[in-house]
Amino acid sequence: MDLPAIPPRAAPAAAPAAAPAAAAEASDRAARATAEAFESAFLAEMLKHTGINRTPGQGGGGAGEDAFASFLTGEYARLIAARGGIGLAEQIFAAIQGKDATP
Repeated sequence: MDLPAIPPRAAPAAAPAAAPAAAAEASDRAARATAEAFESAFLAEMLKHTGINRTPGQGGGGAGEDAFASFLTGEYARLIAARGGIGLAEQIFAAIQGKDATP
């Protein structure tokens, strides 16, 4: 049985190089997201030690509440960081960018 030859696949067209400004903007967004995530993790650890989700003696939520308290603390920290936080994300962002963050 003779089968027709399969033509070679054409090489994909080269994608146009991203503009340097767009690449820099993407890098800045990634650096800012990293800095904000670090601040959020830092705040979550600090909030955990304040006992913000500690159950008050009797009548607490039990094992279920204890199991999910860290999620609530993490969400508090993420929201605080997203709304400006304590300024740690800006310092980290400046360090990532190699800039001096002091005014």
